[in-house]
Amino acid sequence: MARCQTLLGIVRKWGALALLGALLLLGLMSAALLVLVSVFLGEVTSALAAREPERFSQALIQFLGVILLGLPFLSLKTYIQAKLSLYWRKWLTDRALKQYLENQRFYQLNANLLIDNPDQRIAEDIKTLTQQSLFFIVIAFDAVLQLAAFTGVLWSISKPLMVFLILYAIVGTTVTTAVFGRSLVGINAEQLKREADFRFSLVRVRENAEAIASYQGQALESEQVWQRFLAVFHNFNHLIRWQLGLNFFQNGYQYLTFLLPALILAPAILSGQQEIGVEAQASTAFRIILLALALVIKQFEQLTALIASVDRLDCLETSTIPIPLNAPVIQMIEGDRIILDHLTLHTPDYQTVLIQDLSFRLPPGESLLIMGKSGVGKSSLLRAIAGLWQAGSGSITRPPLEKILFLPQRPYLPLGSLRHQLAYPHSPLNFTDEQLLQALEQGNLPDLSTRFGGLDAIEDWSKLLSVGEQQRLVFARLFLTQPTYAILDEATSGLDIANEKRLYEQLQKTNMTYLSVGHRSMLRNYHQAVLQLS
Repeated sequence: MARCQTLLGIVRKWGALALLGALLLLGLMSAALLVLVSVFLGEVTSALAAREPERFSQALIQFLGVILLGLPFLSLKTYIQAKLSLYWRKWLTDRALKQYLENQRFYQLNANLLIDNPDQRIAEDIKTLTQQSLFFIVIAFDAVLQLAAFTGVLWSISKPLMVFLILYAIVGTTVTTAVFGRSLVGINAEQLKREADFRFSLVRVRENAEAIASYQGQALESEQVWQRFLAVFHNFNHLIRWQLGLNFFQNGYQYLTFLLPALILAPAILSGQQEIGVEAQASTAFRIILLALALVIKQFEQLTALIASVDRLDCLETSTIPIPLNAPVIQMIEGDRIILDHLTLHTPDYQTVLIQDLSFRLPPGESLLIMGKSGVGKSSLLRAIAGLWQAGSGSITRPPLEKILFLPQRPYLPLGSLRHQLAYPHSPLNFTDEQLLQALEQGNLPDLSTRFGGLDAIEDWSKLLSVGEQQRLVFARLFLTQPTYAILDEATSGLDIANEKRLYEQLQKTNMTYLSVGHRSMLRNYHQAVLQLS
């Protein structure tokens, strides 16, 4: 399997390099095409000025022939560029998702508020990076080729025009970067952040629609969403004011180029030293060389957006969990049982001590109930066992995470069919229909499959099922996957006494070692030991 993946990676790598090579080759052909176009366009103009019909017809046929020959190559170049950009985005997205989702990094980044909107960075900023970066690589390569091709043409027509062009490009680039550079990069980065915040506020309303409607909180939600939109509006208003100044400079800079070649070449043409077609040829060469030299000026707005996206992706990749200097960290040890040895647990910012000098053992085959008032750190202790919180001292010994299933108070139901809900986080292909239906029976949901059209029914389960039904479904998942250890964080808080009793009695019949957090005193009946936190 690993060897096949390696071979596939090599094939993809060489395929991408082949596409890049084809793109650069087409860029070379496009530059040659532009040179021929400028030459034949000048010839057409000169033939018209000289009133030579035969010369005009010949030049026109040659000009049209070059155009017809070049059109397929120009179209193919655009297609290959889009294809290469798409493959690059696929590779970068795969890489970013692996980095984001491995070792609970997504939890740490979100829990510690290290960066804003990682979803937007992966979905939108990677798209911007791959599309715009490749676009700039291609036009920069084209600019170099065109500069090499047309410099000789323009130099042979007029040396003063060539010198003036170089100075004109240097001055324009300096003014653009010095006046507009830093401001536009910062404003674009802020715009990306505010757009993502606005979209996230709308997603929160959709995900919590029932709770908001129950509280009659729509007025407050509307105000909060509107305030986030106003933040988008005001920053974009600031952005377009800067863009107005940039566009004013860009347009003035560009339109002057239509007149400058004629002004510089006018004395030679009026005196008869050069044909009128030379002016058309020189104007084409002048504008193409200017675009090559003044690439930053022409594409400056897109460059600032690209730089902002690159910066946000760099923050996503390099963000690390801040740990104070010399701060203690809980030692995680892999073993065959859960053992806490002189554990002291802090909040992730090390500002509060939640649990101090706690030791206990949970051998295989036994069960433990953790009780205590709200806020004493029961759920935080489970986060530490899961490896999500590491701020503190002492050690935690636990089996590998693959052998442990955590049942949070708020069940998580992923996107997918009922089959996927039961098998999560494993593949549903690992279980037969009989096993899945038996698990639903154990979870006291025997009619759930028939009620919604079978195990392959796809619904928005978190909205369709009540909290109690969701908790029973998660227990069915527990009975199906049969982990060595189960850790339940108030996993029956939404159930009535009868259902809670039935589920724990089913759990006692298994070989699982389980640790529960709960408030109800009846839970003591289903555990061999009780840990009371105070």
